[in-house]
Amino acid sequence: MADRGDMIPFLPLIVILAVDAPAGYDPRPILDAIRHVETGSEPDPENAVGDGGRALGPYQIHRVYWQDALEHDPSLGGSYEDVRDAAYAERVILAYWDRYAPDWRAEILARIHNGGPKGHRKQATVEYWGKVARRMR
Repeated sequence: MADRGDMIPFLPLIVILAVDAPAGYDPRPILDAIRHVETGSEPDPENAVGDGGRALGPYQIHRVYWQDALEHDPSLGGSYEDVRDAAYAERVILAYWDRYAPDWRAEILARIHNGGPKGHRKQATVEYWGKVARRMR
């Protein structure tokens, strides 16, 4: 039997997802359009608070949205307050879309951002998509 000095310690395997848009897909146009629709006229979008205090930052991300994204991609780390930073918020959005979007068409992405995991199926998100689509033109 080997002495304790010869044993290899057990280290749990930690899987880290690095979520990015699918190969060849440039999310910049849809992200820019969503940001404009959410806080385009806000003088300080990083400190924007909406939906009665339930949404933060330039993309107006709710806590449950952030939690879903973080659960999908634990490498995001941080805290909910970090969604005030545009670069961090974009990583959260990409993780959320990676988790819920059946494909990466702009309409589906915008409607999921606005209406949650099944937002692309909700009539209530059609008008939001119209605003985003006009901004993308």
